[in-house]
Amino acid sequence: METMSQETNEEVVLTEEGRKKLECELERLKTVKRKEVAERLKNAISYGDLMENSEYDDAKNEQARLEQRIETIENLLARARIIDRRHVKTKLVDVGSLVEIKQVGSGRKQTYRIVGPAEANPDERMISYLSPAGKALMGHKVGDIVEVNAPAGKVRYRIISISR
Repeated sequence: METMSQETNEEVVLTEEGRKKLECELERLKTVKRKEVAERLKNAISYGDLMENSEYDDAKNEQARLEQRIETIENLLARARIIDRRHVKTKLVDVGSLVEIKQVGSGRKQTYRIVGPAEANPDERMISYLSPAGKALMGHKVGDIVEVNAPAGKVRYRIISISR
């Protein structure tokens, strides 16, 4: 996920699914996790001397991380532009597109959803439109061959299909 300072006012591109996922995480952090951390703090304080209380220090650090994550998610959602997949065009690759590509030469096929940086997760086959592969694919149509600057060198892909 994206980590940005609160001074940043740049637009955040999210799919509807990404927005819902962040909202669920935010709700869980505010309700469940805050209570858990508060209970840990309460228990740690009951041990007495806070100067040499590692349990208290750990709980305070966890509380700080929790509040930072809540602030980050609230900031992302406040700046979000939601991509409605129903309006995603299928003629050219754009944010929200589901793109099937085949590596030229090997014939290996892969499918990716093009998303904003805040939502990118390569393990879930969701790549940012700002990533090398995302940049290479954006604006291209079925049949086009694109070249991606990968860590192992340049790789060429043919776009097999574009869908919502």
